[in-house]
Formats: sequence, structure tokens, C-alpha cells
Amino acid sequence: MLEDKRLTRHWYVLHTRSRHESVVCNGLVKKSLEVFLPKIKVRSTRRDRKAMIRIPLFPGYLFIRTDLHPHSHIEIVKTAGVVRLIGSGQGPVPVPNETIESLQIMVAAELPIGTGSRLQRGDRVMVVQGPFAGVAGTFVRYRGQGRVLVDIEALGQYAGVDVDEDDIEFLPSILA
Repeated sequence: MLEDKRLTRHWYVLHTRSRHESVVCNGLVKKSLEVFLPKIKVRSTRRDRKAMIRIPLFPGYLFIRTDLHPHSHIEIVKTAGVVRLIGSGQGPVPVPNETIESLQIMVAAELPIGTGSRLQRGDRVMVVQGPFAGVAGTFVRYRGQGRVLVDIEALGQYAGVDVDEDDIEFLPSILA
């Protein structure tokens, strides 16, 4: 009886390599697995283009519906670009069906969707693009319209720089 409950199909979060969400999604679909990759329309950040593009709502993640049968689990994790199923020490943690249904409705509406702030005041960040690329600093605040303020320490003093939100990445504490 316990085996039947464990092999019930549930939605799970799948972590992918950076910018491999679509590759992983296509690979899993080819394996006849049920996948959901929520995407939203945003204006391209490239200066030479004004087009609207579709990007993942949750960069680096997608959802997969599976019963976690050992054979299915292996097929999932050996797909190119997959990092792991998100979970705890006891294994992958299922996502409620209501959450997936809500996300599907939100994405289908094709209206602007705001996501929660990913950074908090004091987080260590690295500028990865633009004129300040390679500079480490401390996140100060969101300025709006995709801009953030980052403090850069030099010679015992701080200088605040205004950069594009997409040009910075969070630095885990072991790298900071």
C-alpha cells in the first residue's frame, strides 16, 4: 500500500543548468514526460533590439510531473542540462497541483507578471555584464525599471553604482 502512494504522479521542481530550461524541457518532452516551463514576455534587454521575447518565469527551474519510479527518475536526471530534482534529505518534494494550475493560468493570460525580489539589502553580488563586469559589491536596493544600486568598496570607502538588474548575480557566502 505504501508503494502505491509513493508512485502517485506529482509535480516536482527540476533544477537545470543556467539558461538550459528550454533544452531540458524539449529533451523531457521527447521522452514523453509531462513538463511545464512557465515563460513570460519581456522586452529584450539588448540595445540593438526592441522585440518582445519569452523568458522563463523562474530562471534555472521547470516543473515535471512524474511518479518517481526508479526508471523514470533515472531518465529525468540523465537528460542533458538537468542538475537535480529539488527536495530535502528524504527526496524530492512535490509541488501542490493548485500551484501549478495557478501558474498555468497566470502564464496563459500573457499579462505582466512581477516576481518577488531575489536580493535583499546587504547581499553580496557580482556584476557580470556591462562596464562594471567583474566587480563585487553589496546590494543596496531596487531602484525600479530594472535598475539596482550596488555599493562597491574601495580604499575603505563605498561608491554606489546604478546597474541593470540583469547584469548582477548573487554571490553565495562561500564565494563572497
